Amino acid sequence: MSNGSSITEFLLLAFADRRELQLLHFWLFLGISLAALLGNGLIITAIACDHRLHTPMYFFLLNLSLLDLGSISTTLPKAMANSLWHNRHISYLGCAAQTFFFFFFASSELYLLTVMSYDRYVAICNPLHYGTLLGSRACVHMAAAAWGTGFLNSLLHTANTFSLPLCQVNTLDQFFCEIPHILNLSCSYLDYLREAGLLLVAIFFSFICFIFIVVSYVQIFRAVLRIPSEQGRHKAFSTCLPHLAVVSIFISTAIFAYLNPTSVSFPFLDLVVSFLYSVVPPVVIPLIYSLRNQEIKDALRKLRSG
Repeated sequence: MSNGSSITEFLLLAFADRRELQLLHFWLFLGISLAALLGNGLIITAIACDHRLHTPMYFFLLNLSLLDLGSISTTLPKAMANSLWHNRHISYLGCAAQTFFFFFFASSELYLLTVMSYDRYVAICNPLHYGTLLGSRACVHMAAAAWGTGFLNSLLHTANTFSLPLCQVNTLDQFFCEIPHILNLSCSYLDYLREAGLLLVAIFFSFICFIFIVVSYVQIFRAVLRIPSEQGRHKAFSTCLPHLAVVSIFISTAIFAYLNPTSVSFPFLDLVVSFLYSVVPPVVIPLIYSLRNQEIKDALRKLRSG
């Protein structure tokens, strides 16, 4: 293959060769997709229908659920179709679209998680200024900035990645189109370094977001421990710990996936790590929030009874 234009399709990683296992994977992915759709759909519906949840925290949670639905809808349907039809193929344009949308949703989610940590910081450490710093207009602007930055970031990386000349085999050791694995097919070392450098810049900004989140939560936990009421401490922890758990899973696995050199990586380990940051959060986030957040529980109970 002399360049990228001669490649019309890619071969994704097959989860199994035996037909029985392929069908098992299909039903497993279908169950995961339905769980993510149901969980995030319930959170979106509860927040939209219950006026008591029309607050900045739940506005950002609604945006997070939308991003999670988009993320899991980008990766799993193709994996399900390939498992069902005993296929590994994805077209060149399909791979480019999958890369763009996944990077868009994932990077937007990172920025939104950073905004959510700021929301919790202001709510707990500066409650008197909460209404001023996080008014409705400010919340819309911050959410739009997260979506917009993710879009521009994804557009840059996708355009740059798929402009690379590809001269090696078209097999990707991953169950969806992921930039590090596509870079591994490049035959232009300088172009490879260009995109690798852009990825390192993106990882650097991701690390900055992670540091911001960690510092915010250090301040939050210090403030929470000073709350005299045990009930007040419990309520503060119940809104912060779910967010921190999601951040820990998402950021740690995503950074590992993009920093791990694909040339010396292990396909099974790459598969597990990518599964953790691309599939697990959309399923786990609604579960964590619905189990630990009493207001979400009450809103869902009200929906069920009404």
